[in-house]
Amino acid sequence: MRDFHCPVCGQRLAFENSLCLSCGSSLGYSLDDNELMVIAVGKDSEHAGAVDAGRYRLCANLHLAECNWLVEKDPDQDAAARLCASCALTRTRPNDSDTKALTAFAAAEKAKRRLIAALRELKLPIVGRDEDTEYGLAFDLLSSESEKVFTGHANGVITLDLAEGDDVHREQLRVEMQEPYRTLLGHFRHEIGHYYFYRLVEPSQDYLQRFNELFGDPDADYQAALDRHYSQGPPSGWEDTFVSSYATMHPAEDWAETFAHYLHIRDALDTAAAFGFAPAGATFERRALGPSGFDTIIEMWLPLSWGLNMVNRSMGKEDLYPFVLPPAVLEKMRFIHTIVDEITSDPAKLAS
Repeated sequence: MRDFHCPVCGQRLAFENSLCLSCGSSLGYSLDDNELMVIAVGKDSEHAGAVDAGRYRLCANLHLAECNWLVEKDPDQDAAARLCASCALTRTRPNDSDTKALTAFAAAEKAKRRLIAALRELKLPIVGRDEDTEYGLAFDLLSSESEKVFTGHANGVITLDLAEGDDVHREQLRVEMQEPYRTLLGHFRHEIGHYYFYRLVEPSQDYLQRFNELFGDPDADYQAALDRHYSQGPPSGWEDTFVSSYATMHPAEDWAETFAHYLHIRDALDTAAAFGFAPAGATFERRALGPSGFDTIIEMWLPLSWGLNMVNRSMGKEDLYPFVLPPAVLEKMRFIHTIVDEITSDPAKLAS
């Protein structure tokens, strides 16, 4: 995530800001520009970094989901229905009377906006349900307090249990499942990995063959693998070939976990570069091309993650990135990087 500044007064801003606390300017995030823009009226709209309030407005979820993204006004559409590119992907949300679930919903949408912004930066295809009614991307954000909810992915639909937005609940699950890391953003990055498997890998015989070599058979019995994992746990020595214990359960989960970590690394490097903690080449703007591209990413990431872990320890916190990346995991991640690079470099592959 880049470093944002107010176009009017230069005040540093966070990705989530809808108001500059220094000069009082109203702000909105433009996905196309990857910038926070000032929403201005009349002559004020002429200064750099401003968008015309007559043409743009903030997402209809400004209050409900604390969304600060810009939407182009449509005179034929009701104002309440004008959702931004991220919010429009949400197919199901809690009803208006469930105030507790709506609080968690806002937290989930906040994490999802970071996901969508990073996917756009990587130039990965985001095909919504409006374009592909059977397999397009959609999100069902549901509360398990009123119904049984299983976080997961099926045919483009990502379901998230909003209980994950509760810090106490999520931490209890993390400890119970012996996980070193558990966040809303992590869930989204994992589940989007499943989405990109069937959209990018499954249609390609070349990618599918390499997937089988690195991860195993994606069609292996999932229920049997699930039962085995929760009855027997991960196999001995799993740390040498998997990024997490959950990745050992099934090839599909290994892919999704590795994909999530690829996104962790790329986004963290981009943010670090924006604030001068990493080389300029670590940003999304500088594409890591060719066979050496992935090696360059990892060469930048390893010392950065080590240093950030040590800073966290200096503050009495747990490691920021509590994972080890053995050679087998790096080879899997290199495959993911190759797909991302090839798909986004070749318009013909992206179109297919």
